[in-house]
Amino acid sequence: MSRLDSFINRMSAQRDMLNAIRDRVALPQGPIFEVGLGNGRTYSHLRENFPGRRIVVFDRQLLAHKSSIPPEGDLVLGEIAETGRAFMLGDAAFVHADIGTGDADKDAVTLTWLPQMVVGMLAPGGYVLCGLPLDAPELERLPVESHIDPERYFFYRKAGG
Repeated sequence: MSRLDSFINRMSAQRDMLNAIRDRVALPQGPIFEVGLGNGRTYSHLRENFPGRRIVVFDRQLLAHKSSIPPEGDLVLGEIAETGRAFMLGDAAFVHADIGTGDADKDAVTLTWLPQMVVGMLAPGGYVLCGLPLDAPELERLPVESHIDPERYFFYRKAGG
């Protein structure tokens, strides 16, 4: 598969899952966390589809389009593995993390800290959608939409809600 087709598949899966969560999942109270702002496209989609929710965004540096920059106080810059620790308060309704690189070695390093950070951020009964598989006993894997490759995007719910 070409890199272009792979990118389109990833973006389509992301959009379709975010829309499914919006339409079919009763999120608990609490903020939404976007792990990885990038250009800001997903943040823009979250902002439009989850009005009234605080959306806190994490990234290493600000590279987003000017129309997709979160307000002051909702943008956390720096190494996410470090800055995210302050938000491991167990109050997030939903975490979206699409910070995979496609490089197995780099992604393996990310997976040494990302699962536990996400678990720490999520409220009981909170949800996570991630481009990488999260191996954590507190997370129950849920099915993705039937047209999405189950190894393309990963959907989980934290126990206890």
